[in-house]
Amino acid sequence: MMFTNLFIGMPGGSEWILIVIAVLVLFGGRKIPEFMRGLGRGIREFNDAKDNVKKEIEEGMSEKEVKKTTTTTTQSTSIQQP
Repeated sequence: MMFTNLFIGMPGGSEWILIVIAVLVLFGGRKIPEFMRGLGRGIREFNDAKDNVKKEIEEGMSEKEVKKTTTTTTQSTSIQQP
């Protein structure tokens, strides 16, 4: 049980240093800014898409509520008139 907790945790200071050194060796100093720019663009596009989906869902729900309110209003006025 104790070993599973060790593998799930976030990397500590020495692990981050090892990761940074590995990235520098693999990509080199010139490729890292390009890589980070691409990563930033990807994150921005993902967030934009997420916001658009959220907005469309909220608009769809508000349209459904308006239609439901309009339908009940027209039904109640038609029932009152003989």
